[in-house]
Amino acid sequence: MLFMILGFALACYAVIGNDSIQTIGTFLASNKNKPWWVLWLFLGSIMTAVLVTGWVINGGDTSYGRLSKIPETTIHWWHIIPMIGLLLLTKIGIPVSTTFMALSVFSGSIVLQKIITKSLVGYGVAFLATFIIWLIIYKFEKHISKSGNKNPHHLWLGAQWASTGFLWSQWLMQDLANIYVFAPRVVPLWFLILSVIFLLALLAFLVKGQGGKIQEIVLVKTNTLDIRSATLINLFYALILFYFKNLNSLPMSTTWVFLGTIAGREMILSLMMKHKSRQLTLKDISSDVGKATFGLVISVSLALAVKYFFALV
Repeated sequence: MLFMILGFALACYAVIGNDSIQTIGTFLASNKNKPWWVLWLFLGSIMTAVLVTGWVINGGDTSYGRLSKIPETTIHWWHIIPMIGLLLLTKIGIPVSTTFMALSVFSGSIVLQKIITKSLVGYGVAFLATFIIWLIIYKFEKHISKSGNKNPHHLWLGAQWASTGFLWSQWLMQDLANIYVFAPRVVPLWFLILSVIFLLALLAFLVKGQGGKIQEIVLVKTNTLDIRSATLINLFYALILFYFKNLNSLPMSTTWVFLGTIAGREMILSLMMKHKSRQLTLKDISSDVGKATFGLVISVSLALAVKYFFALV
């Protein structure tokens, strides 16, 4: 029980902190003028609703079926080591996949291979989809760049909050598995209540701190501080997650899908708007992918080393 609770707590902190870049990054960046607690109430209410709804409709399964292919096991102290590694990598701003880090130590080799394959396919689909979408709407982005963030129509505020809420809910349905893999597959009511309180407290810390160091990956991209661009990014990223969520119940790395979404957009804007050189854009994209690949290698290697070494001891 002790290691289960400790592992769960570390997973909560690591997953929420690391994945802020892809879920609420643009939302925080474009709403700096709003009180942090207003943003927290909005995001926290959605998180609570997703958790409670999943628990009710899935008979106590808060992971929305993402753990159906990963058997429940007794939590030992060595299961916690990958979460510590994830925290350390997050602190230096590397976009590590929490899915790989959290689930590798619990998954068999075949399931892990399928998770990695689905995640890499997700990057390609996201890149191609956003490349095509922004090829169609790049003139609108060009208009945003020329006008700056000056008096966008008030309807954009509602649209941004709606798209953020949709994205946040879709991400939670995907990545809650990375947290609740440390919990019983059928979560008791008392555990659900305590976990919601703990997650809300962590979310408050995250929102008040504006996402932390890893937020820099969002801030350097084109027009991400503009509410209109932030709305479009969130909407299309959420739609891609929605597609993969309904494709099958296998977990996947939302980090890779997010990076593919951003990369496809940056590439077409570079080609059509020439706001930065093609070489600089490719360097930026390569840097993000390189960091994510490094995180993937470290995540899987560490998790597998821990799993097989301590399983034999």
